Amino acid sequence: MVVLETIRESADVKKLNIEQLNLLSKEIRQEILQVVSVNGGHLASNLGVVELTVALHAFLNLPQDEIVWDVGHQCYAHKLLTGRRDEFTTLRTYKGLSGFPKPHESPADAYVAGHSSTSISVAVGIAQAAKLQHIKKRVYAVIGDGALSGGMVWEAMNHGGDLKTPFTVILNDNEMSIAENVGAMSLYLTRLRTDKRYRRLKDRVTQFLLSKKKLGHTFYRGLEHLRDAVKYFLVRGVLFEEMGFVYLGPVDGHDIAELLKTLKMAARIEKPVLIHVITQKGRGYAPAEQNPTAFHGVGSFNLTTGEIRPKGRTYTECFSDKLCELAATDQRIVAVTAAMPHGTGLEKFRLQFPERFYDVGIAEQHMVTFSAALALRGMRPVAAVYSTFLQRAYDQLMQDVCLAEAPLVLAVDRAGVVGEDGETHQGLFDIAMLRAMPNMTLLAPRDALTLPPMLEYALALGRPVALRYPRGEAARLASYTPQPLMQGKGEVLAEPAGAQIGLLALGDMVQTALQIAAMLAKRGIPAAVADLRFAKPLDDDLIVDFAGKYGRLLTLEDGIAAGGVGEGIALLLQTRGVKADLMTAAFPDEFVAQGKPAQIFSKYHMTAETLLPQIMRRWFKEINL
Repeated sequence: MVVLETIRESADVKKLNIEQLNLLSKEIRQEILQVVSVNGGHLASNLGVVELTVALHAFLNLPQDEIVWDVGHQCYAHKLLTGRRDEFTTLRTYKGLSGFPKPHESPADAYVAGHSSTSISVAVGIAQAAKLQHIKKRVYAVIGDGALSGGMVWEAMNHGGDLKTPFTVILNDNEMSIAENVGAMSLYLTRLRTDKRYRRLKDRVTQFLLSKKKLGHTFYRGLEHLRDAVKYFLVRGVLFEEMGFVYLGPVDGHDIAELLKTLKMAARIEKPVLIHVITQKGRGYAPAEQNPTAFHGVGSFNLTTGEIRPKGRTYTECFSDKLCELAATDQRIVAVTAAMPHGTGLEKFRLQFPERFYDVGIAEQHMVTFSAALALRGMRPVAAVYSTFLQRAYDQLMQDVCLAEAPLVLAVDRAGVVGEDGETHQGLFDIAMLRAMPNMTLLAPRDALTLPPMLEYALALGRPVALRYPRGEAARLASYTPQPLMQGKGEVLAEPAGAQIGLLALGDMVQTALQIAAMLAKRGIPAAVADLRFAKPLDDDLIVDFAGKYGRLLTLEDGIAAGGVGEGIALLLQTRGVKADLMTAAFPDEFVAQGKPAQIFSKYHMTAETLLPQIMRRWFKEINL
């Protein structure tokens, strides 16, 4: 690492010539590949923005100037250039560097990121704050073309263009978000990318106008009108400029000299600017170039061959297979995703039933309301979405699904702890969020065998239903055959004679409850175990029965305690006047940082090994651990 070793802070990049900047870019790619192949992470998106990141650091004065990364999963090169190279091997590990921008890590990280389509709103706010405080700074929002399918982008551009405060949007156009981009905006960008006449003429006219400002206001305005006329003639859409932005580009996002030239040009324009940059996702690593979707968010892989290390059968695959099976015999079933067909398992559905598959782009609010309307007009939509992204559609869930009593099925993937992606992606809030909504039914499978019948039940129920399941390999508790589902009814898995404690668990935590029961049995303490199956409605009769019989209850859920199942059970017992000593295993009122799931569960005392001592101290002090 000849050049990268000399970079201790962003200012060091400004000392390099073009040849050195290009060498730095190659070295950054090597470093990213080496670390991500071991730790996993967002690879293709980071490889695609290396030269763009280097150019920004060579041009700007960080942290005085600010870069707002949309989503944030393309910030690895930025981290390497801002004093974090020595820690880079800890990327996405427990207590290590986050895979997303985090201001507590560095003042060069302008804002917490993790969800899409937010950067322009943030940049507009930062630019306005600087204006009101009379601070001179350049503010840049770097946003991918896929994020333009998010409505928040256009709200921000509409406002930013109207305010006319100078700031710059860099549109990183790689023709993909996670999956291939869809919609009218994708087609619009394609026209801009392919119209070489417009690119050549636009560059020449912009340079000419900037050089002739001293000729007088009237003459200059006349030249601008002439430019606009040519622009309308050559390009069918001029959307960005109509919203108050000066459009520059398209620019080769891997040509540092051209990028620097364009950044300097933009800095001379005293109004909002949009620079359209063309990049290649996965640039510089053949496997990622050939399959950028697989290498978007990837686990550890063989750096030499590009082979991704295999995983066992996942909950997502169980969902996908059952959905396709049901759709083969029910023409009303449709599948909807917000730009995540691969991650949610809907790619298989898309291939088998393309006429009943909808990718709405990065637009969770629209996804929910669109799906609700389908449901209210006789279809049976299944909207598959990560738990963390479902939060973006809270109002639509409340108003357009629950209030409307739309028979929509939400497949809530990545529920609970997701691990290395950290605070912005942990799916710990959906239980509390959905339990607060009238008319909602919320189920959670305990293993691979219980998920398929729950999906079938949800589609037949005819009311709003959410089915939540975790990331990763599905458990298989083979000795427990799933019992038929009834609305709001749990399932008793073990009720030994003389039981002294009742364990009430939801979803993936059922396995932990069974492990605790086995540990207690070895100490001569029989424990009853029940799979609640439903987070809403709760099985009131089962809960009251366990409380009355055993007097000691432990509830287990992989969500936050506030508003969760444990709180619901406490309220039920209070309302019914049932006295029981209740202990809840759930996550506290805080954002949970990254780490392997096992590390996170252990830290928060959510494993059988960490819960057992608490149980013994609270209820069985006389028995040795």
